[in-house]
Amino acid sequence: MNPTLTIADLQTKLKNTNDVTGFLREIITPEMLAKLSTEQEGEKKGIGRGRWRRKALSEETTQEAPTAPAPKKKLSLSTRKYETVDDPLEEKIIALYARGLTTRDICAYLRDIDGISMVQEKISSITDKVLPLVREWQVRPLARLYPILYLDGVHFKVRDSGKIVNRCAYVLLGINEEGYKELLGIWIGATEGSKFWMQVLTEIKNRGVEDVLLCCIDGLKGFSDAIKTIFPEAIIQQCIVHQIRHTVKFVSHKHRKAFCEDLKKIYMAPSEEAGLDALQEVKRAWPQFALSLRSWETKWAELATFFQYPEQLRHIIYTNNAIENLNRQFRKVTKTSQVFPHDDALQKLLWLAQYDISRQWTFPIHRWGEVLTQLAILFPEKIAL
Repeated sequence: MNPTLTIADLQTKLKNTNDVTGFLREIITPEMLAKLSTEQEGEKKGIGRGRWRRKALSEETTQEAPTAPAPKKKLSLSTRKYETVDDPLEEKIIALYARGLTTRDICAYLRDIDGISMVQEKISSITDKVLPLVREWQVRPLARLYPILYLDGVHFKVRDSGKIVNRCAYVLLGINEEGYKELLGIWIGATEGSKFWMQVLTEIKNRGVEDVLLCCIDGLKGFSDAIKTIFPEAIIQQCIVHQIRHTVKFVSHKHRKAFCEDLKKIYMAPSEEAGLDALQEVKRAWPQFALSLRSWETKWAELATFFQYPEQLRHIIYTNNAIENLNRQFRKVTKTSQVFPHDDALQKLLWLAQYDISRQWTFPIHRWGEVLTQLAILFPEKIAL
């Protein structure tokens, strides 16, 4: 065979199947020739070439080992879920646990599907093998700057010293400079409070976060003060959706739809001045709900923050929808566990859940290029394009 043949030479030389067979005879193994011969017989009998070729390729994939090992891909912390186990069965157990199956459900599954008898304590000990990775992930270094940070808490029941107590999972979801979502950490603490949030923010600062531009929060008392203590230049945006829920909490059902339509005029206004005028109109139209509307005035400085920014950025920060969606997925995974045996069990499951969830964050925020340009104009000393 001439090793210097060009594509044009091959096109001239290989005119039919026999020519191709002769050419391939020089470069492929006898095993492959047998498969090619079978394919040619199939063509003579009227059988489609495509089906025979797919079958031959399938057999080749399953029977022949590669001539050289593929280069080992270096895994990041977020993709190391199974590095702590070597047994395929243990990997399967962890995968089932990560999708919300309880230890009892997994025992039943293994018994019914695989014919394997295993006690719940063994299942727990297998899933505990990921705890070193959880702790490593929880203290990993973070980026210097997060333009947007969402902060929220999710509440669960945990058994502690024989009693069932409330626990809060403190969740920090950041948008980095490339526009990708990044979960900074999950902290398990007592009932949600500003004091614990201050500890969480102190920790991320110690892990490398020097600055946060915009913090999107709910209406927790003292939340803003806790943020300002650690990141004094951060701008606070209280979630409009949380504020609406708080406002309509004691509004009768027959008035709620019309009342919410009027509330929409406040946060859909083109400017802060127009929004404030709309608030006064709502107060005049619904005097019976004046007490519910009072919080709009007391919190107006942080509720109206988004009015200062262009539409693209305004749409991202005026609600906590990004972290609410994340928490909703956490709830989906944890709903089968009414009470967790301890804090580590809760954090372990949330970490496994975030691993599967974060694998879907493969694209930046919609129109992030425009948003980053706007941020660079608004914060030129912190973002340089």
